[in-house]
Amino acid sequence: MGLYKRGSVWWMTFTANGKHICLSTGCENKRMAQKVLDLRKMEVLEGKLRLPKSNPPRLKEWAEQFLESVQHPNTRRVYRSCIKSLNEFFGPVRLSEITPEGIEQFKLVRIRNGAGPAITNRNLAVLRRILKLAKRQRLIARTPFDEVEFLEERSLRRQPRILSFEEQAKLEAVAPQLLRTLIVLLTETGLRVVKEALRLKWDDVDLAEGIVHVRDSKTRAGRRIAPMTENCKAALQEWRNITGPAFSQFVFGNPNNSAVYLKSVRKTWTRALREAGLPYFPIYNLRATFASRLSAAGASDNMVAGMLGHSSTSIVGTYAKVVDEFRRQTIKQLESFRTTKTISAEQRGRDNARTDKWVN
Repeated sequence: MGLYKRGSVWWMTFTANGKHICLSTGCENKRMAQKVLDLRKMEVLEGKLRLPKSNPPRLKEWAEQFLESVQHPNTRRVYRSCIKSLNEFFGPVRLSEITPEGIEQFKLVRIRNGAGPAITNRNLAVLRRILKLAKRQRLIARTPFDEVEFLEERSLRRQPRILSFEEQAKLEAVAPQLLRTLIVLLTETGLRVVKEALRLKWDDVDLAEGIVHVRDSKTRAGRRIAPMTENCKAALQEWRNITGPAFSQFVFGNPNNSAVYLKSVRKTWTRALREAGLPYFPIYNLRATFASRLSAAGASDNMVAGMLGHSSTSIVGTYAKVVDEFRRQTIKQLESFRTTKTISAEQRGRDNARTDKWVN
């Protein structure tokens, strides 16, 4: 058993079941390669060694097969873009030739070329899935992501702008009817702007039951039933009276072509913010406003995640920020609690004084 080098990558040799095995460790660092060899020795001793198939495919070929397994067309489109970046960097390498050092170099090059941590991590996540599937099918012995960390992006991520109730009132006062309805829908249901709210059909809105059926979403967890507040129901009912299914099957049909939904409200949104005297922020932040209000109202992380259409609570912290109005309300509750306790203490003091006087 031992190590030897081919180019920049260390390979290992060992004996298993009477056969001489020669495999790539996938490492350019000798110390890490030795750890891989030690792991294979342990697997041989315990009878748990599962040898990968010889001559694994190249990244480009395997990535195309991987894309065929992705069902959602939007997800497939995003993955294809990531795979293009991976192929441009790694070139015609085989899966077993992708090393932790190569991935670290990929991160450096992407950042140097102006790609942010978020998009770089998205590329790495796709590569990790590709290699994980290859490992499961025994095309490679191990995945280099056991030794690779993703880039830190949360500290660099732009914090969402949370709309207060007072600011929302100003915004609704100057917004045209369509935008005003959309603002209420987003802040009271948390729907995604383009993928859910703008694509919404009147058949998906049940005003009698007060629910919205989200049938097409970014993820499987996003397909859900969103209950509406009375305020949201009233806004949608008013908008239905103005337009409704007679004009378009879509709640926000395109004024110039009722057969399609409105693709964007950016210009109208920007103008409304300016007229309301508010700094610009993306309308998508209204989703974070909804999450923050739910959190401030006492909803659990699981409930907030479910209402947002997320499969886990890990992303809730990104959306849910405590609104200033609720901070002030919390302080008022604290002040009220303090006053109550103070009065109770003073009352007990007076009662004790009267008792002492009566006893004496």
